[in-house]
Amino acid sequence: MAASIRDVASEAGVSVGTVSNVLNRPDRVAAATIARVHGAIERLGFVRNDAARQLRAGRSHSFGLVVLDTRNPFFMDVAHGAQSRALDDGYTVLMGGSDESSERESSLLEMFEEHRVAGVLISPVHTDLSQLRRLRDGGIPVVLVDRGSNDQSFPSVSVDDVEGGRIAARHLLEIGRTRIAFVGGPRSIEQVSDRLAGVTEVMAAQQGAALEIYPTQALSVLEGRRIGNELALLPPDRRPDAVFAANDLLALGVLQALVMTGSLRVPEDIALIGYDDIDFASSAVVPITSVRQPAFEIGATAVDLLLREAEAGLGRAREQIVFQPELAVRASTGGA
Repeated sequence: MAASIRDVASEAGVSVGTVSNVLNRPDRVAAATIARVHGAIERLGFVRNDAARQLRAGRSHSFGLVVLDTRNPFFMDVAHGAQSRALDDGYTVLMGGSDESSERESSLLEMFEEHRVAGVLISPVHTDLSQLRRLRDGGIPVVLVDRGSNDQSFPSVSVDDVEGGRIAARHLLEIGRTRIAFVGGPRSIEQVSDRLAGVTEVMAAQQGAALEIYPTQALSVLEGRRIGNELALLPPDRRPDAVFAANDLLALGVLQALVMTGSLRVPEDIALIGYDDIDFASSAVVPITSVRQPAFEIGATAVDLLLREAEAGLGRAREQIVFQPELAVRASTGGA
């Protein structure tokens, strides 16, 4: 059986309170007593139970992270950044995926609250943030990840997704494509609607250009493949000459469907752009041009905000950090 704090006190010939002071407030204890307690700890092999201590204090030393899809490598890179930064301050990160479901998101938040996490990082599914407000008002700081806070009621770390949509549209127009299909959904996900808004803005200002929207139920390879099969069946006069997918998983699915038809070439017949620039984009059978987000930095910066939010309390001005996207040009739009 593992040694307890009472065993240490007995071995050292001091009270339990003295052992607690040695572990947590050594400035209150004489040097000789500290040496005696540490000697007892070493002889007994005592390991302090930090988790229990933190729970008694009211909070664990963990953060909760809720992402839209744990299968998406972009969010795994965000989680990597968050975990790396959290460990620097002695925190761990507990992660869950909402699978783009508000019900699952709510359940994860309830679980994190029950575990008394020290803070929550979240990429929300919908615009209703009432549950997050309740957590924050109950003393659990919250930071939005990969999405801005429109009313600045929460600190956030995001990418300018409207500009990301503009970048994709401008690139396709520059290479001579004028019939662009936007593939993505659900539109209730703010990142999707922002990327579409950027494309729409650029296309509306371009005479003779046309934009058609192909909604999806999820941001997945399977949904991308479904849309790719639809596009492959269209007659040439109705088929788009370019696709902008709301993320790289969708783009990979579209590419798979087009390649499998054997009759359509990328980029000769249909140019293709994705979003996120996950590793799979550059290693696809036709390397995919993608709008790049700094995923690791987003996660690490979100933890920085969470720590500052926890230290300053609810009265602080909430920071809104916005990264700018970049375009990685590859073979799917005629690049090298």
